[in-house]
Order: sequence, then structure tokens, then C-alpha cells
Amino acid sequence: MNEWLMDMGRFVVQMSVLTLLVVVAVVVVARIRNEAGERVRLRVDELNDRLEYRRRRLALAATEPNARKRLAKAFRRDDKSRSRASHKQAGETRSTVWVLDFHGDLKATAVGRFAEEISAVTSAASEGDEVVIRLESAGGLVHAYGLAAAQVDRLREAGLNTTVCVDKVAASGGYLMACAADQLRVAPFAVLGSIGVVAQLPNVHRLLKRHDVDVELLTAGEYKRTLTVFGENTEEGREKFQSDLEHIHELFKQHVVERRPRLDIESVATGEVWYGRDALEKGLADVLGTSEAYLVERMKEARVVSLRLEARQPLGKRLGMAVREGVEGGIERLVERLDASRWEKR
Repeated sequence: MNEWLMDMGRFVVQMSVLTLLVVVAVVVVARIRNEAGERVRLRVDELNDRLEYRRRRLALAATEPNARKRLAKAFRRDDKSRSRASHKQAGETRSTVWVLDFHGDLKATAVGRFAEEISAVTSAASEGDEVVIRLESAGGLVHAYGLAAAQVDRLREAGLNTTVCVDKVAASGGYLMACAADQLRVAPFAVLGSIGVVAQLPNVHRLLKRHDVDVELLTAGEYKRTLTVFGENTEEGREKFQSDLEHIHELFKQHVVERRPRLDIESVATGEVWYGRDALEKGLADVLGTSEAYLVERMKEARVVSLRLEARQPLGKRLGMAVREGVEGGIERLVERLDASRWEKR
């Protein structure tokens, strides 16, 4: 009981300190509230450490309570021996696997930050490093995904081995990006392909005409406007519009062939999609497997580091989250100590 009261007392003291920090933070927030512009930060996670931490947590949970202390000591001994080994191998450097994520929408709005992340990687990566892109996109606007695909090309130009992992979908503009990889890995039921171009445009000219509504469309340049929403479309305009789509399709096919020269482009550039195994047989992908399985395999011989740019939360919100996590962590540690003491008494 006395130990429980001492733990609770320490917890209350911690809470008092946190409360004081919050008060100070509120004053700071009031002074910097007028700062304008979005601020971003580069978040870096060591995935090797994360996996090892989770493995140890599960090992402790699966161990009898009276044997957990011995297991925890064994973990600490492993850490010390690993630290000594790393000092001896100070001159040797392991390769690094840099992990990026791209989740694309219709406008590929993530391309700006994706480009900055690639700039960060190319400036920090060493010879022998690898870049893994976990890609998910069903495509979208031609110019937006053309820019996104150009960012992937930058990795090849920088001499970095690039692997794209598709767990769900890389179609149309998504495949425009994915095909630039040195190795393209695809989950068994992920969707690949859709090498084609589509455009649709409603036309309400007949409806307006029925209600005696005229629409004047003035242009300078023969093909400034080929098809319109309100005006009467001509056969010449339709032909020109279709010709433009065909040209974009040819550019798409050329882009893919330059990066995957062994692919039978005419057989896959039909606008169709294929699931993982079929995509592998068609030559759209190189290896069957998920991104998680590949990264865990790479952790055996390399440092695997995930990085991403993310918007910084306002200071007040960050401090609120820190207080909440501190409170939750304090309660969790207190419960763990009480649980451990209860088992020891048994």
C-alpha cells in the first residue's frame, strides 16, 4: 500500500509540472499566433528499431510474469553487446533503405511534398543505398502525374536503386510513376495497368436551344476550343479532340517502353487493368509480394528509414497532445508497476 501511495505521489508531482508547462506554453502561443504560412517538418522513423521494440513487447507479454525481469535483463545485455559490436565496426557502414510513401488523388496533390522528400533523399543517400516507394494511386490528370513520374525518374538519374511496392493499386497515372522503378513489386491482388487515356465532356447545347438560350463562344486560334459544354460541337472538333487523346496515349506508351523495354506494350496498352499475378505474367511487374514483407526482409541486412514531410501542428495543439500522452503514459506505467508488484507478492 505504501508503494502504491508513493507511486501516486510521484504521479501527482509529474502532473503539477506538466500543468506549469502548459501555462508557460499558452503564453508562448499567444506571442507567435500571428505567424503566417504552412510549416512542415521532416519526420524520420527507424523501422528496424520499431520492429525490434514491438517484438520485445510481444515477447514480454507472452512470458510468465515472474520471468519478465530476466527477459528484460537479457534484452539489455543484447543492447550492450550490440553497442560494443557497432563501436568495433565503426569504420564499416551499412547501406540504408529509404522509404517514401505516395498516396495519389485525382490531381496528384501530394506531388509537391513528394518532390521535396526526393530532394532530401538524393542529398543524403550514399552509394549502395536503395529507395523504396510505397505507391498507391488510381491515376488522374495527365500533367499532374507526368510531374509525379518525373520525380521518380530523378532517383534513377541520381544513381539510386529504386523499388516501387504496390499493395493496392497503381493504375493509369499511378502506373506512369511505378514503371520507372528498377524493380516493381506487386501484391497478389493489387491492380496494375490502365495504360490509356479517357476524357468526357457533357454538352447541354440542345437543352439550351430548346429554351431559346444562345451561347456565344469566341476564340482566337483554330483549335483553341475543340469541344464545349454549352455550344454546338462540330465533327471537326470531335476529330481534333480524339486526335489529342491518341497523341497523349502514344506519349504514355513511349514513357512506359523506355523504362520497361521488354514489355509488349501493344498487348497491355489497351486501357485494361490486371491483378497482381496476371500483371506479373504480362510483364507489368517484376516480383510478387507485399511492401511489409519486403521491408522486413531488407531489415536483416540494412538500416530501413522511413521519411515524410508533414504539416506542423500549432504549438498549442502539440502541447495538448504531449500533455495527454504524458498523462496516459504515467497512468500506464503506474498500472504496470502495480501489476508487477501484485504478481511478485503471489
